[in-house]
Amino acid sequence: MVSLLIIADDFTGALDTGVQFAARGIATRVVADPDANPAFFADEVLVVDTETRHLEPEDARRTVAALTGRAVKAGVRFLYKKTDSALRGQIGAELSALLTASGEKQLPFLPAFPQTGRITRGGIHYVDGVPVTESPFGADPFEPVRRASVPELIGAQSSLPVHSFPPLKDPDPIPEDGGILVFDASDDADLESTGRRLFAGRRPRILAGCAGFAVFLPELLHLRQSGAPGVPKLDPRLLVVCGSVNPITLAQLDAAERAGFARLRLTPRQKLKAGYWETEEGRRDLAAIETMLTEHAHCIIESSDACGNQLTAGYAAALGLNLDGLRVRIARSLGSLAGAIFSSQNLGTLLLTGGDTLLQCMKAVGVRELIPVCELEKGVVLARFSCRGCTRFVITKSGGFGQETLFADLAGRMAR
Repeated sequence: MVSLLIIADDFTGALDTGVQFAARGIATRVVADPDANPAFFADEVLVVDTETRHLEPEDARRTVAALTGRAVKAGVRFLYKKTDSALRGQIGAELSALLTASGEKQLPFLPAFPQTGRITRGGIHYVDGVPVTESPFGADPFEPVRRASVPELIGAQSSLPVHSFPPLKDPDPIPEDGGILVFDASDDADLESTGRRLFAGRRPRILAGCAGFAVFLPELLHLRQSGAPGVPKLDPRLLVVCGSVNPITLAQLDAAERAGFARLRLTPRQKLKAGYWETEEGRRDLAAIETMLTEHAHCIIESSDACGNQLTAGYAAALGLNLDGLRVRIARSLGSLAGAIFSSQNLGTLLLTGGDTLLQCMKAVGVRELIPVCELEKGVVLARFSCRGCTRFVITKSGGFGQETLFADLAGRMAR
């Protein structure tokens, strides 16, 4: 029976939170299915990717409310709404859906992830020392963050009361306010002390935050742990398939190219023409990619243009695609490409960055469930899955995480 249900709004976020439990030997499964029913799973921790980040707020609200209702009916003991650590997505709508559908009085929300430079102070969310609206996430072309005040961001999509609090320390009183309770945190000690104070009183059944606070949940929820699983030996050949346009990821790609990675930027036609990889032209390009994989141990295939994205934007406009259509078409193209080369003997370890890219790649090979194994770096998750009668591994990374030399560092570790 599921003890903890984690509700995430994208695939990579689901994995970077689920791995906090799997790495401690807690049976954990990640599924990309908004209609999943926790009653049909036996894992201790079930993580459901609802794919609601890009939905309209009301659609996201209905999806989360329905899943919460099924979890309550199935007798799930605890529910955790996983949010993006940079506050992207329909956060106010989803938090209010969880609180209302659960029947609880209050929802503690700890949005900080100090290990990756995301902290909350005075109710304001910061990324690497600046308000999130002034960070690259404020200029994201697909999902820009418009408010740095967490209560204001929630209030834009929710009519429920929202309260802001400093970190809780022993023996601070536990707030009794109803509604959504936002707690500051500048470091891991703040997250841990707030969690311990909350559980010193009436144990909250519902909680919210990102992977930063999830680190402390195994102990707070008294989940059964059996020790860290072994890390499998990975094929040292590495292919990075990148659908992210986050400047942090683009800098990582540049550094990897300088370190010797072969780099292929897809053309606007390859990214946006429906069914491109099934055309004669597409099959010729796949053959060229096979050659690249044969000749280079470390490769990159990415969706960004060399100098901005004007070429792709112009091609999309000619096709009549809006911004959301552009995002979906690129992710599907990358998914079809990954599916086409998935069985190649020249493909080594696959690293996918960006939640949309991961989802479409997994769909292309017929996979909707992943088992997280461990974190290779903060926010970089190794997962396994079954496909075509064998076990395969994939590395996933959210767009905004990691040091500039991340890909080169991973390739070096795998080679050793």
